[in-house]
Amino acid sequence: MPKFYARHARRFGIVSALAGILASLGLFAAPSASAALPTPVSATTARSYLAALPVQTEVRTGYSRDLFPHWITISGACNTRETVLKRDGSGVVTDSSCAATSGSWYSPFDGATWTLASDVDIDHLVPLAEAWDSGARNWTTAQRQAFANDLTRPQLLAVTDNVNQAKGDQDPATWMPPRTAYHCTYVRAWVQVKYYYGLSVDSAEKSALTSRLSSC
Repeated sequence: MPKFYARHARRFGIVSALAGILASLGLFAAPSASAALPTPVSATTARSYLAALPVQTEVRTGYSRDLFPHWITISGACNTRETVLKRDGSGVVTDSSCAATSGSWYSPFDGATWTLASDVDIDHLVPLAEAWDSGARNWTTAQRQAFANDLTRPQLLAVTDNVNQAKGDQDPATWMPPRTAYHCTYVRAWVQVKYYYGLSVDSAEKSALTSRLSSC
């Protein structure tokens, strides 16, 4: 996509490239000042949850992102995106409309740190389209809204925008965070969210999750 390549070339120099390589090898830990998504269940619990998830073929028919009302008002002038930016950032300052005007955000997906909120996306760890495919097509609009704005489960996380765009609606069978040190957290969270919402997994997804969890 043009945006991806243009911004990637503009923003990543030699230092960032080296940081990305080290992060992908799991050599960078998250800064201690950085917040994170709610801690997911343990690997043992995740394995038991995964065993209980139904295995079904995914159905994409009828999906639209608009069917998942998201970035709703959470408190005062702050919507879901702004709430997660404040939660996951360090030294975040907001204006009267709750927009972040300064701060820093560490992306656990790739080990990069950003100082502009515009460089950060709020990732739905289990993507909305993936949820639709695996059961949310049968939910009410209110249920889909709750899923898209869930601040209680490990479902929303501030990450590098280009990385989030590269992920798209893929599941762990075809995409994992570039930073390998985050893989265990990622799959534990994925399984917890799917289990809580009663969603299914497809066979390739279950195989990938089983493999990742076995090394957690």
